[in-house]
Amino acid sequence: MTNKPSRKILIVDDEAHIRLLIEQTLEDLEYENVEILTADNGADALNTIQDLNPELVFLDVMMPNIDGYTVCRMIRRELKMKEVYIVILTAKGQEYDRRLSEESGANKFMTKPFNPDELLELAKKVLFK
Repeated sequence: MTNKPSRKILIVDDEAHIRLLIEQTLEDLEYENVEILTADNGADALNTIQDLNPELVFLDVMMPNIDGYTVCRMIRRELKMKEVYIVILTAKGQEYDRRLSEESGANKFMTKPFNPDELLELAKKVLFK
């Protein structure tokens, strides 16, 4: 019988190469009993969050069907999931975008291109606090 991963990270981005890059950045965490999940749009992200309850979500903003800010608001207000740590990870780095991120309920705002070491450190801090 195998141990089920005790912690989960969800990576949400509509660009496959970005999802892969983030997965590769975080792959060492899999040795620490962390499962890495992915979604390529907001609707799938919401379903995954409801079904699998990840502790940490890296969330892109510009995606088809439901954008990242709306996903974040829905997690906080409709699903009432306050314990999920949400990182908005976007190419949009204006002050307006930071404010929208905060207003939607995100814990942290990061811009692309991201620093892989910073992303990994943040994940460790959130998951193993």
